[in-house]
Amino acid sequence: MLTIRHFTLLSCISLMLGACSGETDHLEQIKEKGELVVLTRNAATTYYESREGYMGVEYEIANAFADSLGVKARFVTKEDISDLFKAVDEGYGDLAAAGLTHTEERAKKYLFGPTYQMVAQQVVCRRGGKRPKKIEDLVGLSINVPAHSSYVEQLNKLKKHHHELQWQEVENTDTESLLEDVWLEKIDCTIADENIVAINRRYFPELSIRFNLTAPEPLGWVIPRSADDFQDVLVDWFDSYIESGKLDDVMHRYYGYIERFDYVEARAYQRKIKSHLPTYQKLFKKAAQRYNVSWTLLAAQSYQESHWRVNAKSPTGVRGMMMLTKTTAKELGIKNRLNPDASIMGGAYYLNKLRKRLPESVTEPDRTWLALAAYNVGMGHIWDARKLARQLGKNPDRWQELSEVLPLLTKKKYYKKLKHGYARGYEPVDYVQNIRNYQDMLEKIMKENSLWQ
Repeated sequence: MLTIRHFTLLSCISLMLGACSGETDHLEQIKEKGELVVLTRNAATTYYESREGYMGVEYEIANAFADSLGVKARFVTKEDISDLFKAVDEGYGDLAAAGLTHTEERAKKYLFGPTYQMVAQQVVCRRGGKRPKKIEDLVGLSINVPAHSSYVEQLNKLKKHHHELQWQEVENTDTESLLEDVWLEKIDCTIADENIVAINRRYFPELSIRFNLTAPEPLGWVIPRSADDFQDVLVDWFDSYIESGKLDDVMHRYYGYIERFDYVEARAYQRKIKSHLPTYQKLFKKAAQRYNVSWTLLAAQSYQESHWRVNAKSPTGVRGMMMLTKTTAKELGIKNRLNPDASIMGGAYYLNKLRKRLPESVTEPDRTWLALAAYNVGMGHIWDARKLARQLGKNPDRWQELSEVLPLLTKKKYYKKLKHGYARGYEPVDYVQNIRNYQDMLEKIMKENSLWQ
């Protein structure tokens, strides 16, 4: 029979062991089971499945962290923020990576990993609808936000000084769904992180950012409060990951092409996906299969070139859906640049040829981005930009860094020393950015409308 003294002694020993080895054991358990269980959300900013496989900012970074531990990452999706934190509380995952804001209230209960992105909360309404310009203007509007979200925490702070402020906290929903509700005019406004808004307003062009509700706030991974040793491991890894430039690569890959938004252009593109694309979809697929490239990329490039107009012609004389020059058409044996089949096949062939000309050190997806830039500005200027990148201490194989160098070809101090001289270096950067944007929008619309067949 245990006495109070015995019980107290055993309790102390237990606490000491837990304090000394609790999270070390947790890390060892991860390594023993060979997997890192990552709790996340199924969304464009976090983790989702594309035609090429699983993608997302959280997916990329968590996989890299798992690799550093010598284990595989296994992703477990939760429906909403409430379920996500409940899963953390109940020990169903090793960490939560889901675009979670590091707030004061959350920090009382959980540990956070390092900041990997700063985002502001934005008030989002619909074009032609309510037009609040400041917090006082939100009074009387129908505002829905996800329950248990960082938006609720911020609204509660504001309510202390704006007592009439009201909103609805919606269970079992997410930010993306509420943005769509605003677009469908079911509610006046919602609150959303700016990165989520940036991606989703391309799909719902009528969404309008009225004002920022907060200054930029940090996003970080969440781990249990007891996991301080594990937090140390995470902090050390993130330091090296950021220092290597890999975090910048991931952010550029997912956000680098959506910085600008043009409402009119987005609406026009969506209409043409329905009215023009079906006529040429089979041609894009045939060319894509022959030259081992995504057909949605070819379609996006063609839209950038000609807006899918068969008779398109530029002031410089390039013509057709893929805007081929006379020289390129002659090289490819194309007699009629206005023939859509010939133009699309020729454009795909030429893009593939440009990809092959790049050195083996350039890997995908950078290889495709550089080839697209060469399609626009010419391979000679790409060689010049690569040379200049090396001189400036940048990596010429990474599109993110080369896209910073290309605009310098407009400056005499740089181009006068390069073989091919001056180039309108901003154009290929915009060109690639637009194509990536168009492709992403196209794939989203095709998936939502079950048009992949």
